[in-house]
Amino acid sequence: MATSLARISKRSITSAVSSNLIRRYFAAEAVAVATTETPKPKSQVTPSPDRVKWDYRGQRQIIPLGQWLPKVAVDAYVAPNVVLAGQVTVWDGSSVWNGAVLRGDLNKITVGFCSNVQERCVVHAAWSSPTGLPAQTLIDRYVTVGAYSLLRSCTIEPECIIGQHSILMEGSLVETRSILEAGSVLPPGRRIPSGELWGGNPARFIRTLTNEETLEIPKLAVAINHLSGDYFSEFLPYSTIYLEVEKFKKSLGIAI
Repeated sequence: MATSLARISKRSITSAVSSNLIRRYFAAEAVAVATTETPKPKSQVTPSPDRVKWDYRGQRQIIPLGQWLPKVAVDAYVAPNVVLAGQVTVWDGSSVWNGAVLRGDLNKITVGFCSNVQERCVVHAAWSSPTGLPAQTLIDRYVTVGAYSLLRSCTIEPECIIGQHSILMEGSLVETRSILEAGSVLPPGRRIPSGELWGGNPARFIRTLTNEETLEIPKLAVAINHLSGDYFSEFLPYSTIYLEVEKFKKSLGIAI
């Protein structure tokens, strides 16, 4: 019995030693292969010349609110860092410049034909106007709104100029072919009659505009519209189909 136990223990010791030797052998082989094997060359990807480098800034230009989605005409220029929210309509030939915010969450905002809202303007509207006048903000055609202006539930009739840093409060009305000087404040319910120049804080009548001055008002709006066309062509469309169009034109010998 003792002899058989000794044989079994001897066999187990021998098998354990042999298995350790086998493990060491394969480990040494693996190290040798790893050190002698030449590394595979890394494949270099050459970017296509047609590849578009998009710049994602997390800025949302169009913000729908419930059932209301801002509407922008095809030929209207809206700068990339403009914010349009809710019930906002930007009509043909108009332009909204850098940094402006048009917040139509409570009521409608309309930018009429060939009008422009310049840099850093804030346009919004209230639920209702305390004056009983319409609470929506209406900027009619051929209107120029200067930079850094604040418009709230006001109405601007066709062919007017609002100077920069001006404030138009609830229910205020600027009748056609009028000018409000820069830095002016138009109190709630105040009306600027047609063909007059107003200014100050609060805004007061200064003088009647000449016929030449009233004719220059729509010309300014048209000039800014032409200027916005140069900016409009600088921004790429949302898709990359224009790349295929350019290739097709080149194949036909058409100048781009």
